[in-house]
Amino acid sequence: MSGEYVAGLFSDEVGQKCEKMPDFPVITFENGENQADEVVTYKDLLLNGCKVARALQRADIGKGDRFSLVMRNHPEFLYTLLAASLTGAVVVPIDPRSKGNKLSYQIRDSNSKGIIFTNEFTPDVEKSLAELPDVKVIGVMYKEGFEKPYLDKYPSLNEILAGPELGLPDNMNRELNTPFEVIYTSGTTGDPKGVVIKASRMAQFSMLAQFIWQYTADDKLYTGLSLTHGNAQSVTLVPSLMLNIPSVISRKFTKSRLWDICRKHGCTTFSLLGGMMMGIYSEPRKQNDADNPVRKVLSAGTPRSIWEDFEKRFNVKIHEWYAAVEGGFAHNPPGEGPIGSFGKPIEGLMETKILRDDDSECAPGEIGELVVAQKQGKVEVEYLGKKKASEEKTRGGVLRTGDMCHKDENGWLFFDFRKGGGLRRQGDFILPEYVEKALADLPEVSDVCVYGIPAESGAPGESDIVAAVVTAPGRTLDVKKIYQELTKTLEKGYIPQFLQVVSEIPKTASEKNLDRLLRDEFKKDAANVHEF
Repeated sequence: MSGEYVAGLFSDEVGQKCEKMPDFPVITFENGENQADEVVTYKDLLLNGCKVARALQRADIGKGDRFSLVMRNHPEFLYTLLAASLTGAVVVPIDPRSKGNKLSYQIRDSNSKGIIFTNEFTPDVEKSLAELPDVKVIGVMYKEGFEKPYLDKYPSLNEILAGPELGLPDNMNRELNTPFEVIYTSGTTGDPKGVVIKASRMAQFSMLAQFIWQYTADDKLYTGLSLTHGNAQSVTLVPSLMLNIPSVISRKFTKSRLWDICRKHGCTTFSLLGGMMMGIYSEPRKQNDADNPVRKVLSAGTPRSIWEDFEKRFNVKIHEWYAAVEGGFAHNPPGEGPIGSFGKPIEGLMETKILRDDDSECAPGEIGELVVAQKQGKVEVEYLGKKKASEEKTRGGVLRTGDMCHKDENGWLFFDFRKGGGLRRQGDFILPEYVEKALADLPEVSDVCVYGIPAESGAPGESDIVAAVVTAPGRTLDVKKIYQELTKTLEKGYIPQFLQVVSEIPKTASEKNLDRLLRDEFKKDAANVHEF
């Protein structure tokens, strides 16, 4: 690498690794049952990252300029991230499931000057580009198995990568305190907001991996989460690359093949989010569930109702944690805190409080909003182009998470519901996870999402409960039988009023259930809706 080495700068860290261990097979991309795996070495990453960097510069995209990336988990995703680090351009990784107004919104809201995408998303991207004629196509990647045709009107990323070595780009970025990415929030309640991530965040992920996750050279990491999401980057991708710990990354998450992938590749740990855990738990039980190399599952949002069953069934330990792309952190290592708690903050670095609406502190057991304060420095959140929202997020010098939580007498934190998203029925709060577990335990159900709709009674803040379910392959749903089974495991107030049968549960890039889409589609008199 040219110039003085900048510790923690993503491009410099990769450059150092390339000098010392160029042929180390650091990341394996697992492409599904019918496609061969792709292995990336540090040499592959640096050479191809330089080629993409030059393509950015030819498109007149330089330091501080933003460009969008619409792509599943592929090696080319890594090359594009490195290109951004090399040039100082700011990458906007967009959940590849985004389409229509949501896709256009993120490209427009980020003020992207260019875009890189895979040709499987060409129809969706072209619709957005028709509304955004000033956005340049930097390159389109074509992969085996994608049926969309080759398009001569756009530069081919394949040809760019197949070209001669180009060396490091001119005017390389040497700064850590500059924007590197804009990662959009999930948008579970409305339009997503773009969170500006600085280049210095990468080094923080490495420290978490060493001192909190306690990864070692004997580990092999796995994720099926989209690399467009902060979890996949912070828990798997960045630790793997910065600490030369091998990892396996699936093109997309697959709950049915998860354990087979880990067995094949010898993965010792992987990352999950709460919605994913319920889906995995819903899979039919197998005799070899506990026969796998995984020792530890890093989970953000394990449903309390299945925590112990999950550990026992799959012979793993859960390391629960909490964070948001805006900041904040807490964790509950295996065997330390109570089941159901997402932990405590790192002592000496930050503190958490549970506050009432008037900012007074809640008593133990009382539900309020979780806020996070820094022990050193000030809390900063930058929502791109949204100064007022940024200021409100950090009003009073604390990060206001929007998560409603409580502490126990010993300071362990528990998540209750998202602010404005609690389900209340006849005066009692309903925890959707218990309803979801009861349904997930039924062999007829392969996935489930429980949400609320305004109560037919009209009572303020009250909800009627809807359970959206996906029928397990080879099974049929008998609504009357399901109701009877639920009466055996749930108290009366927890039994949903409605069963909504769907082909799939829509998800965000972080595998959260997008219940607002299910809510939009819900009609009491629809053929797929049954009333208990």
